[in-house]
Amino acid sequence: MDSTLTKPSTLRTPPSVIATIIVVSALASALICYLVYFHAPSDVTGTHLRSLPLLNAVLNALSTIALLVGFTFIRSRQITKHRAAMFTAFFFSSIFLVSYLLNFTLHGETHFNRLSAWWPFYWKLLATHILCSVLALPLILITFFLSLTGRFPAHKRLARYTFPIWLYVSVTGVIVYAMQATIH
Repeated sequence: MDSTLTKPSTLRTPPSVIATIIVVSALASALICYLVYFHAPSDVTGTHLRSLPLLNAVLNALSTIALLVGFTFIRSRQITKHRAAMFTAFFFSSIFLVSYLLNFTLHGETHFNRLSAWWPFYWKLLATHILCSVLALPLILITFFLSLTGRFPAHKRLARYTFPIWLYVSVTGVIVYAMQATIH
C-alpha cells in the first residue's frame, strides 16, 4: 500500500473549485434538457448512428462493472487498483455522456408506450434515474477532484454518497434502455 495515499490531508478545498464544478454540471444538465425538450432532431429520418442507445447501455454496463470492481478493491485496501478501476468507470461514463448527447442531437427523445402495463414502473424509474444523474455529475467530479488533490479523508466521506448514486444511475441506465428497446 502506498503510504502517501493514506496520510491525512490538511488541505482545504477552494470554494471556487466546487462552484466551478457545480456550474459546469448545471450547464451540462441544461444542455441535456435543451436537447431533450427543445432541440429538433437533426436526423429526422432516423438513419444515422441508430446504435447509439445500445452503445450507451453498453457503456453504462461497463461503468457499472468498473464501479463494482473499484468498490471491491477499496474494501480490500488495494488503493492503486481502486484508483485504476474508478478512472475506468469515469472513462466509460464520460464516453457515455458524449454518446448520449450525440444521440439526443441526432434523434431526440425516445418515447415509451404509455399504454404499456410497464408505463407506471418505467416513468418512476426514469424520473429517479434523471434526478440522480443530475446529482451524480457534480458529486463524481468533486469526489475525483478530492482524490486527485490528495484530500483523501474528504474524498472518502463524499465517496460514500457518490458511489451508490453513480451505481444507481449506471444500472438504471441499462434498465431504461432495455425497457425502451423491448417495449414499443
